[in-house]
Formats: sequence, structure tokens, C-alpha cells
Amino acid sequence: MVADKQLSLDIVNRKEEPAPVIMGLQPAALVDHVARVDCSFIDRIPGDRGGSIPVSYDELEHILNEMKTHILPTTEDASPVRTMAGGSVANTIRGLASGFRVPSGIIGACGDDEQGRLFVRNMSSREVNLSRLRMKKGPTAQCVCLVDALGNRTMRPCLSCAVNIQADELTRDDFKGAKWLILRYSIINLEVTLAAIRIAKQEQVLVSLDLASFEMVRDFKAPLMEMLKSGDIDMCFANEDEATELLRGERDCSPEAALDFLARHCRWAAVTLGSNGSIAKHGNEMVRVPAIGEAKAVDATGAGDLFASGFIYGLVRGLSLEDCCRLGSCSGGCVIKSLGGEVTPENWQWMYKQMQNKGLPLPVPTSPQRL
Repeated sequence: MVADKQLSLDIVNRKEEPAPVIMGLQPAALVDHVARVDCSFIDRIPGDRGGSIPVSYDELEHILNEMKTHILPTTEDASPVRTMAGGSVANTIRGLASGFRVPSGIIGACGDDEQGRLFVRNMSSREVNLSRLRMKKGPTAQCVCLVDALGNRTMRPCLSCAVNIQADELTRDDFKGAKWLILRYSIINLEVTLAAIRIAKQEQVLVSLDLASFEMVRDFKAPLMEMLKSGDIDMCFANEDEATELLRGERDCSPEAALDFLARHCRWAAVTLGSNGSIAKHGNEMVRVPAIGEAKAVDATGAGDLFASGFIYGLVRGLSLEDCCRLGSCSGGCVIKSLGGEVTPENWQWMYKQMQNKGLPLPVPTSPQRL
């Protein structure tokens, strides 16, 4: 009988492949259900508008059923609800593999259900290495992404019953050969995150951390601060709300002050400022880069995740801090042009044109040995 701990199914590709340059830890595979809805519906569900707080399975089902009567009309998507592999880390890794053509993979677990199979199909079709993804008996995590008329998103993930990878399941082989490990801060996955950081450092892998959401920073600041001050985080990404929350209560809690704080503890730090672009710091160097004005926001879902894809691509290619931000602006700008955190082929082409116009190096199919 096959053990519950890890199922060996054909749909998860475990053949010998070149080691990914970038590994992302997403303990629980996640499927997003994305829809544009009216603000009155968003205001009726629990939690703050614009944030991300966990919900139960019953609450998830209730939101999915109720939102059908609050869908905003659109001519841009054939289906009013888009379903795709999701999660911040998955979005970043998919962007690196598919758009920037950097060998990238996922460490985590998915369920042996239709949602898990959808996650696998979506990620593998975008060239993401899934040899380190475990498939287990049980449900796959899901998230409702509600997008208002202005493109702002509100997320309600359901993680409580979902299968996930545990800290004691991680091995050095999961990280071997990688140059970067991509993480997202979460109190739910703190133990496995800390274990991943410990092994990554043993394997001399650089670690990137995304601050996840202003609620996560606000409600679980102490362990986050300990993680940041450990010296084990090489790169930190935050949006404006997360940056402000990080230093709330201090005399200066501006994004610039938060950037200075992060840069004191991390080798690189970047704060995205929405339509005002981004700021980044490395050592004593600080840059400010404007957003791409041509990028009309249909949905902000994945903007920060894809900014990270472009920025990390720049670091892997050895580009300047300013060019890393410019790349992040291009990739973050292309994902907001359609619904959901996955970039369409047409929008990748839009990004390549932006990169070409700005003199940034276009991606080429790359082997780990060449990076």
C-alpha cells in the first residue's frame, strides 16, 4: 500500500533534470479562483479590503457561490472566473521559468485531488521543475482572489485542511545546485520556513523573503523581526503597506525608512510603491525607479510576485541595482494587464518590448551552468 506521506504519481515529474537555479518553497500548493466583483460584495466578507486572511473551507465555498451574482462585466476574459495555480512563491517561480527562462522549481506538497492535478498541469506546462513537489492524500489549498473595478485585490485563502510539506521532510537534495531560495513569510509555515533557511545556508544558497501581507507583518512581527535580524535573509521584498507596518510605532515608518531598516539586515532590499514605482537598496547604494506608465491595471494580483521575478532575474544575470528594479517594473507591469497572477503569452511579449526599449537583456533559454 502506498504511504500517505508521499505518493508517487505519474503526473508529478521526477525524472533526472538539471538542478534548478532558483527554488521556491511553497509548503502547500495553492489554486487561485480569480474574479472581478463589485466592492459591496468585498465589504460584506470578513476581514479588511485589500488584505489576505485565512478562511475555513465552508467560508471559501460560501464566497465562491455568492460571488457569482456580483461579477463585474468584462470583455477581456472569456470566463468570469479564472482558475490557475497560485500562491506568491508559485507566481514568482512560474514567472522566472516561463517568462525569464531561468531553470526554476518548487519545493512543497499538493493533494491527490483535481485541484492538485490542476496545479501540476499548470506549473509543468510553464516549464517549472516539479521533481521536488510531493503529492499526498488529501485536499489542495485554494484561495479566492476578489478584484474590484480599480484592479485592487482582496484574498481569502483556505489552508487549514490542505496537505503541506513538513520541516522534517526537507533534505539537502531539495536545495542542491540552486543559487536562490524564494520564500514568503507566514506564521502558519514558520517551522518549515526556518528549516528551509537552515538547509539553504548549509548549501550556500541565497535566500529571498517576501513579507506577504500587512496583516502578517502586523500580527506576527516578533518572529519576522527575529528572522530579518538573523542575517540569513539575503534579499527582502515588501510593498508599501507591509513596509509601513514593519516600522509602525517608530518615529519614521515611511517606506524609505523601512527600506533602510531592511538593507541594514539584508544584502538587498526592495519596496514596491504601486503606481509610484519602486525603491531598492544594496549597501550604500539606493535607487528609485518609476513604474511603467503604459501598464493599465486590470488586476493587481501577482504584481509584487512578478516584480520579484524580474528583480531576481536581474541579480542572477549580475545586473545593476537600477536595472534589477527596471526589470521588476517590466514584469510587475505585465501581469497586471490581465486577470490573475499568471502572465499571458501576449503580455510576456509586451514585457519583452518594454525591456528592449529600455536596453535590458532579453531572456534566452539558459542552462544552470551558464548562470
